Amino acid sequence: MVKSAFIGLGVMGYPMAGHLVSAGYEVVVYNRTASKADAWITDYGATSASDPANAAANAEYVFVCVGGDDDVRAVTLADDGVFAAMKPGTVLVDHTTVSADLARQLYAEAAKLDIGFVDAPVSGGQSGAENGTLTVMCGGDVEVFERVKPAIQSYAANVALLGGPGSGQLTKMVNQICITGLLQALAEGIYFACHAGLNVEQVVDTISQGAAGSWQMVNRGITMACGEFDFGFALDLMRKDLAICFEEAQRIGAPLPVTAIVDRFYARLQRMGKGHWDTSALIELLKDN
Repeated sequence: MVKSAFIGLGVMGYPMAGHLVSAGYEVVVYNRTASKADAWITDYGATSASDPANAAANAEYVFVCVGGDDDVRAVTLADDGVFAAMKPGTVLVDHTTVSADLARQLYAEAAKLDIGFVDAPVSGGQSGAENGTLTVMCGGDVEVFERVKPAIQSYAANVALLGGPGSGQLTKMVNQICITGLLQALAEGIYFACHAGLNVEQVVDTISQGAAGSWQMVNRGITMACGEFDFGFALDLMRKDLAICFEEAQRIGAPLPVTAIVDRFYARLQRMGKGHWDTSALIELLKDN
């Protein structure tokens, strides 16, 4: 059994760590809120640690899935972070969506310690994490990626190395940019269908088989029409991700005009107190026009 550590048991990390156990990995977890770690232990029968360093002390692989850049720094670079305990030859995999700059910084810090590093943000939402069907976008060295890939595949249907350090995070930015524009177009299309008197379920079933088809259409088209948003990927998190996209876009000189417009729509929903709603809630703003 390969000893592993999983840091962060949120909506995504909780089932991801569970899939590692089911795949035969020996897992020690750490979560900032201890009660969440206790619940995970009850579900999966593994063990927890008092801080990230203790979780990582004897692990060959360490996985991190927390909130953002500052959270990742806290569990990796702090005195009780995983780097304080990881041994040469081990591997750190960061599944958090963070800046490419931080990914490159962690890669450099890991190299000083003779530790492998892969930046590996995920897509697929809570359902993908629970069903083990995530898409994982990776950046790093080929040999390190190939070594840890089987472990990642315990909770992912698609795992790909896109390039050197930071490439996984850059690819995740592309993913979020594409989803943002797609969701606004889907919201407008579904709203149009409703007002045209069409059977929305039939419309979605038909056009999802053609050029307009997408995961978002299949999984969010009907719930959009029904006004159901209390699930899925929170728009608060999408705005966090888009802030990373805008910072990188400014640095490399890539305009994001449509993404900027939709980001302002998400900001309006946040002001309405709907930040916990799924990103498909964009359709609600059309009702005011």
